[in-house]
Amino acid sequence: MQSPIVVDSVSKTYASGQRALKDISLEVRKGEILALLGPNGAGKTTLISLICGIVTPTTGKVLVAGHDIQRDYRAARSEIGLVPQELATDAFESVWATVSFSRGLFGRAPDPALIEKILRDLSLWEKRDSRIMTLSGGMKRRVMIAKALSHEPSVLFLDEPTAGVDVELRRDMWALVRGLRERGVTVILTTHYIEEAEEMADRIGIIRGGELILVEDKAVLMHKLGKKLLTLHLKVPLAALPAGLAEWPLVLRNGGHDLEYAFEADEQSERVPALLRRMEDLGLAYLDLNTRKSSLEEIFISLVSDRPQVAA
Repeated sequence: MQSPIVVDSVSKTYASGQRALKDISLEVRKGEILALLGPNGAGKTTLISLICGIVTPTTGKVLVAGHDIQRDYRAARSEIGLVPQELATDAFESVWATVSFSRGLFGRAPDPALIEKILRDLSLWEKRDSRIMTLSGGMKRRVMIAKALSHEPSVLFLDEPTAGVDVELRRDMWALVRGLRERGVTVILTTHYIEEAEEMADRIGIIRGGELILVEDKAVLMHKLGKKLLTLHLKVPLAALPAGLAEWPLVLRNGGHDLEYAFEADEQSERVPALLRRMEDLGLAYLDLNTRKSSLEEIFISLVSDRPQVAA
């Protein structure tokens, strides 16, 4: 089966000599949600713009639904819905008119029932006759999403879709995106909200310095790169770590009351029981213990810290 998006050895160097993207290859599966994460200036927006045909690659090619984005732009672009970061709509048009017009731009026949469904899904139905200029920022964001969905694209790009919006819209967005995935729409989103990626994505792609350094199933990524933290609340505080515990990378916290041990998930079956036995041998009693897993945010920070940044 043809992947909805195929990015093949794509690079982008601007006339100034700035290299924004470096030899990126990526296949996005049908009906998946792929979250692109990276610090500001990493190249996320450049990559999305390139796939959508807004930016021309210096080398490489992009296929959308089997269509070359440069040689067969119209066919490729008709498969794409794009919600950019910037709010750009006709301030004097009504919500209904601007969403319906967007559908017509792609040569689609009028479909009032579909437009109504989209507006209802985005809690815009009561505002259908309102001019864009009268809407709040959050409502304008909803209109941008409605416009992107109006021509029934098979691929939807969401570039920071919930930046600066309220919690209610963010939840509505999550529900909408899940519904699109169930219908087979492929969704690619960039976000600064790591919890959004952790909540929504099937796969995570991380861009750093214009390079796609990792693309992995979310669960696999968190298992492979995630750590666990064991915290032991000691009965008697320690002034220093005993020599008998030197083989474990332990850290004293909370004035010596807490003993912390960060370890790989795979080590739990061997190293943790061994540590507890050693503590018992040394007469170190504890009142309680707990463990927690690394969050996606912690994994992300560990992968992108102290690296160069290239372009937005």
